[in-house]
Amino acid sequence: MFGLGGPEILLLVVLGVLLFGRNLPTVGRSLGKTMVEFKKGMKGIEDEVNEASAPRAAIEPEPVKPPQRVTPASSPKFEDAAPTNLPPKV
Repeated sequence: MFGLGGPEILLLVVLGVLLFGRNLPTVGRSLGKTMVEFKKGMKGIEDEVNEASAPRAAIEPEPVKPPQRVTPASSPKFEDAAPTNLPPKV
């Protein structure tokens, strides 16, 4: 394991206890969750690669429809309303 022997691993454990103390279970839990999420992400990437290499069924596009002529029922009417908040002219 990375060329580490018994004394080196023991030294790392002692340093971990000294540095993290009571927070060591929380650090371990966070590290475990990080590893699980990383593995899930790698599995998702592998699935996408495998899915992309598998042949897919051809998707048929919708047939092109000819343009439709739209005629308005009635033309819009715009009426000028007299403004009510202006002062009277003198």
